[in-house]
Amino acid sequence: MSSADALRLVILSSLWGLSFIFMRVASPEFGAIPLVLVRMGVGALLLIPLLLSVHYLRLIWQHKGPLLLLGIMNHVLPFSLLALATTRLEAGFTSLINATTPIFTALLGALFFATPIQRQQYLGLALALAGVYVLSANRLDFALGGDGWFIIAVLGATFCYGMAGNYSKTRLGHLPPRVLAAGSCAMSALVLLIPGILLWPSEPISPLAWGNAIALAVFSTTLAFLLYFGLLASAGATAASTVTFLVPVSALLWGYLLLGETLSLQIVIGMVITLLGTAVATRLLRLKRHAPQPPAYPPHE
Repeated sequence: MSSADALRLVILSSLWGLSFIFMRVASPEFGAIPLVLVRMGVGALLLIPLLLSVHYLRLIWQHKGPLLLLGIMNHVLPFSLLALATTRLEAGFTSLINATTPIFTALLGALFFATPIQRQQYLGLALALAGVYVLSANRLDFALGGDGWFIIAVLGATFCYGMAGNYSKTRLGHLPPRVLAAGSCAMSALVLLIPGILLWPSEPISPLAWGNAIALAVFSTTLAFLLYFGLLASAGATAASTVTFLVPVSALLWGYLLLGETLSLQIVIGMVITLLGTAVATRLLRLKRHAPQPPAYPPHE
């Protein structure tokens, strides 16, 4: 990986880590769906100029159905679930559970998209789920006022990401990245327009919440998409996927610095186990298998 790609990776992880901070601040005032409407609407307005050619517009029209489905799976549902979760859960904690996305991608690929899965990936899956349990064991309270359903919402978002990743790879992999990014954003904004307006908060929204919502759309959506696809084209999918491990670290750091969130021993242990399992499952960390040695025979006399 070149120094320019390494810098891109660090900036991208910081922007996506900040997204959890932006949601944590803005979600309580906007509500989940109106916030995601702002995020996708502004993102679409900023990305659509990349499509101003007959070729790209034709591709959007020809694939409007699949792009709509991708927008729902990759933006509308998971972003709404994460925005809902951050009304209750700390930004760093939410990002750690969200880091299990590659696990769901591999598992759903094996179940529904005929993607082969190796033995070590099952070990990675078990490790990552154990890490999530360590993180959330004392918070899985599903009574009124508990955190349980909000944790389930984050896992639901990772499930959606897993479906979207496999669907995009198998059905839309031939499309240019800008078509995927701008087209799915525009479709998501259209889907969210009516429910977002209907659920718009009746109380005035503070300038602080507005600032975080706009920052979420500009930096953690538009700019992050452009950086990600640039990194994907330059360094490849494996290098780009390492952002999964940097985002939670970034979110934990920003949460500590900007929101005063605590970093407990339980969080650190859970993070290490979860990210280790994810690294094994995505084969970024490969377990070496030693070839059996031939038996030693005594020398012939």
